[in-house]
Amino acid sequence: MSVTDDEPALATKVYEKAQQHILEMIEGPDYAAGDRIPSERELSERFGISRMTMRKAIDRLVLKGLLERRGTSGTYIPVPVIKRPLISRMFSQGISQIVRDCGGIPGNRLLFFEEQQANARVAERLDIKTGDTLIVIRRLRTVNDLPFCVETTHLPAALVPGLAAHDLFGTQSFYALLKSRYGIDVDSGEGTISVSTVTAQEATLLGLKKESPALIFRAVAQDTHKRKVEYLTSVNHPQRVIFKTV
Repeated sequence: MSVTDDEPALATKVYEKAQQHILEMIEGPDYAAGDRIPSERELSERFGISRMTMRKAIDRLVLKGLLERRGTSGTYIPVPVIKRPLISRMFSQGISQIVRDCGGIPGNRLLFFEEQQANARVAERLDIKTGDTLIVIRRLRTVNDLPFCVETTHLPAALVPGLAAHDLFGTQSFYALLKSRYGIDVDSGEGTISVSTVTAQEATLLGLKKESPALIFRAVAQDTHKRKVEYLTSVNHPQRVIFKTV
């Protein structure tokens, strides 16, 4: 066999070796979902493989979904996509458990917790009077420290006397808290999904460009007594969340 005939096979072996080096690196203990990997130049120098071959190996891993490029910021290990059930499991398990089931580490940041008077739109959804007192909670939900949704919850204040912001910082899910403290057993609801552009604040929180499209989920939750106990609005990152019907 001539040297020329052997060159393609040799190039393939080097390319496969580059892929294997990258896979071993990202599957090791030093990297986690959402982490940025070293640049092509750094990897080329580390493993003694040409930059062109390293770029090809990375491109192949991107096509397989094992890596993702984020514009000029670099190449990252993908964060698990959050597969959100439309209604039932969302209320029975809570979003933190859903994130864990998708292979991610859940987190949340409380943006505000306050009392407000119900406007006509929210009052109608909750079967209360316009002007009734609501507890309004807004939180930024994260997976592996990356934001995937901004959620706003409206609760009739009369159903949750004494609820305070610090109650939301424990490990207990919000729906488990409602059940254990107030006897509110949320088990069903109705929801809709639409597409809309994010506000400037939502864009900043979710790491999106201004006026980017997002998945908007709105739901009214009911307890076992058919009382409407929560009106939820969730603005979801379009690349990190999908909704499923089962």
